[in-house]
This record gives sequence, structure tokens and C-alpha cells, in this order.
Amino acid sequence: MKVAKWYNNQDIRIEEVPKPNPGPKEMLVKVLSCGICGSDIVEWYRLPRAPLIPGHEIGAEVVETGGSVSAYKPGDRVFIAPKVPCMTCYYCEKGHYPICANSKARLPGGFSEYVLVPEDIVKNGTYLLPDNITYDQSTFIEPLACVIRAQNLAEVQEGRTVLVIGCGMSGLLHVKLLKSKGCKVIATDINRKKLEYADRFGADLTVDAKEDVAEVLISQNRKKADTVILCASAMSAVEQAWNGVDKGGTVVFFAVPGPDKEVSVPINDFWMKEIKILTTYYCSPYDIADAISLLEKEEIKVDDMITHKMPLEDIVEGFQHVTESKDSIKVIINPT
Repeated sequence: MKVAKWYNNQDIRIEEVPKPNPGPKEMLVKVLSCGICGSDIVEWYRLPRAPLIPGHEIGAEVVETGGSVSAYKPGDRVFIAPKVPCMTCYYCEKGHYPICANSKARLPGGFSEYVLVPEDIVKNGTYLLPDNITYDQSTFIEPLACVIRAQNLAEVQEGRTVLVIGCGMSGLLHVKLLKSKGCKVIATDINRKKLEYADRFGADLTVDAKEDVAEVLISQNRKKADTVILCASAMSAVEQAWNGVDKGGTVVFFAVPGPDKEVSVPINDFWMKEIKILTTYYCSPYDIADAISLLEKEEIKVDDMITHKMPLEDIVEGFQHVTESKDSIKVIINPT
């Protein structure tokens, strides 16, 4: 079978590897759609494990199950989580599912014709797709679940003013979910085309990131943002987040600068203003279930976010689209 082996962003090779056979508690799935996530192009995050087969936003069809697997059968349409928490360790019991102490199984990368699903993920990380969710739409389940978790942690509620910094795919999902909750949304980016998407998806105000966003907030909104959701990794975006949050507000780091960057927190100013800083990077099984429900009920629509679809052989071009981030929002690879 063909796989896309990632060595770095400039070196991605289509290679042939044997198609795996599932063990008694495993199953083999055919990958129909897999999205390129923004994290897939973050080299400092991926390089320590290279070479690897990336891809964790998977919509697939079951083709073979092990003898002990009864919950799924060939032909089932499924979404598969890249990892699952144990739900019983100290961290899981506190609700910190993404940092589960016992989470070891990982889904092999989805930029592949077939994927062998390990036992733990067959049992606790595989979800049947509702009939009205397409394979392409299913690639939004995991990123939407991460967005849901971030907004829940920040306790975003109706009527709040939220500043979304960075209007890539995740930032725009934040815009859509925030508008569904009745929030006032201000979106900022350096890319005019992405601001046009934010405007189309319901943002109440879009601001070029080159402007003084805090000043625009005050002049247009009479106050700064109750919540700032940072979906960009540039240091200038971090400064924008610090300057854009109101007293008693919350800054959410949905994206972070590289580990070689030193982020300076205006802690004295924040201490006097009771400002919270939150970090979040993944989701829980509950968030995945909520994401599937939102897509099934069409409360969040995602087809208008898909800008590029291509076969596995063109994955280098797909990574270029995401890396350059000029006219792409959601780039989907269809391996089979």
C-alpha cells in the first residue's frame, strides 16, 4: 500500500509498505479522507519523531476486523480518534483527558491507503459516522472537538465579546462555534482573504492585524474582549492577545510560539486586572461526541471551509498550501 512518509516539510515521500493484517482485537480501515492539520506542518513538534506518517483527521471505511471485534464490521463508515484517555487515572478524573497518564496507543498516520487501528482505539476511539456526515466532513470532527474543549475551558457564554486572533481553519471554526453561541466575535489576521472568510462566517468585526487591534476594540466595542483565543503562533499575535483582553478576561493559547521563543507575560498588569491564561491542545471523548452531534444536526456547517482536495500522490502540494497559508483553509487528502 502507498503511504506518505514525512521527513520534513520539504521532504515528503510516497513509499510502498506492506498492508497490515489485523490481530484478534484490531481492525483494518481504508482511509477515504484525511485533513492536513496546522500541527502537521509544525516542524519543531514533528521532527523529533521523523520520519513518520502524519495525518490524524481521518474518515475511513472498515475493511477487515479481528476475530474478537464485534462492534464494527466491514463496510462501516467511521471516524477514528488519534488517541484515547483511560478515563480512570488521576488526570482523567480531574477532567484533563488530553494528558492521561495511561494513554499509549496511537493511531498510525492517516496519509496512507490503509490504517491498522490498535485495540484501545478500536474499543474507545472509533465512532460510527451518521449517514449525513460525509468522509470529507468527518475530517473536521477532531479539530472541532478541540475548539469545543477550548471554549468550554474558557467558559465562553452568550453575549460575551471574543477576539479570535488568526483566521486559519481552527480560528474560523472558533468563529462559527462562537456565533452559534450568540457571542460577539472580532476576528483578526494579516491575510485579507482569511478575514473575508471570517466575515462570511458571521464575525461581527474583522480587523487587519497590522492595525492597533486594542484601539479598534475600544472604539468599535467600547471595551476590550472578554475572551481572546489565540490561533496564531507569531510573537506579534501574542502581544496582540495581551493588549486585547479586558479586565477579568481570559486569554486562551490554542496555538503557541515555537519553544525557542520566550513569551513575556505582563503579570503585574494581569494580576491587578484578574486576567486568566489558559492553554489547550487536544480534546476529550465528550468533545468528540459533541462535535459529531453539531455536524450531524448541521448546527456547524463545514463544506464552505474546504478549499483544496487532492490525492495522496499530491500531498507535497497540499503541505505547501497549508505551509504558505495564502488561499487555503481546509486541505483534504483523499488517499483512496
